[in-house]
Amino acid sequence: MEWRREIEAAASRIAGHVVRTPVIETGALWSRPIAVKLEQMQHTGSFKARGAFNTLSAVEVPKAGVVAASGGNHGAAVAYAAQRLGHAARIFVPEMAGPSKIGLIERTGADLTVVPGEYADALARAEAYRTQTGAMSVHAYDAPLTVAGQGTLMREWEAQGLSADTVLIAVGGGGLIAGAMAWLQGAKRIIAVEPASCNALGAALREGGPTDVPVSGVAANALGARRIGEICYGLAEAQGILSVTVSDEAITEAQTALWQAHRLLVEPAGACALAALRSGAFVPAENERVAVLLCGGNISPDPLG
Repeated sequence: MEWRREIEAAASRIAGHVVRTPVIETGALWSRPIAVKLEQMQHTGSFKARGAFNTLSAVEVPKAGVVAASGGNHGAAVAYAAQRLGHAARIFVPEMAGPSKIGLIERTGADLTVVPGEYADALARAEAYRTQTGAMSVHAYDAPLTVAGQGTLMREWEAQGLSADTVLIAVGGGGLIAGAMAWLQGAKRIIAVEPASCNALGAALREGGPTDVPVSGVAANALGARRIGEICYGLAEAQGILSVTVSDEAITEAQTALWQAHRLLVEPAGACALAALRSGAFVPAENERVAVLLCGGNISPDPLG
């Protein structure tokens, strides 16, 4: 696939629908200055709006509307995009999504079903609904239109003057990092950062292909994919991506540091990439310039309701 062409097309489709999120340079979060992109300021609080708008703008949506399974952020983004574009939306989320993300989806007016279990259980229910109704499925991470939409983030960051040698990106199912790999094509080093308690990409790279992993921990409602996407795995394997893991304690410490240094509220998934730097899970070379992506801000409980 000609990924850069697809991402350029996605950028044209979603223009006017998504926020051009800011970037800061800070010396307050690590031992030397780093660039930080504030994607938690995106509509619905995460990068997911990019893939959702690209998907719904690129195809003809059936009368039955759209259906999506999500740990929370993807569902909120699909529901928001559907509302803005005039489509019905049915969203399935696992109980672990938590009240903050469930409330966010409810406020879009989408039809919401909370499913016992994990993301994989919500996905099974969404697939059954698609079969029964003819609704269009919007996959959270393993679909070309989703990946191309997420790739607009790295295109945007590059246009904002990204000069780092290395970019740290949190990984769940792999849509975001796949978009980054698809756009950069090896021009910069990408480090995948996963919670130690749900590391689907690391497991796939070790085993030679996507494999099921256990899911738990503070970031599970955003990064808790049981199996990495095929698109992400293919790009990561081809580009020799390094995956590192961080503990729950390191993630929550990074959340606290973001609040104390810059009054930035991010969810655990949003702090995951920074945690790799602060904990030493990833140690750059002496002169290596580093950038960190903050990917989500749907903290639970919501401090302002």
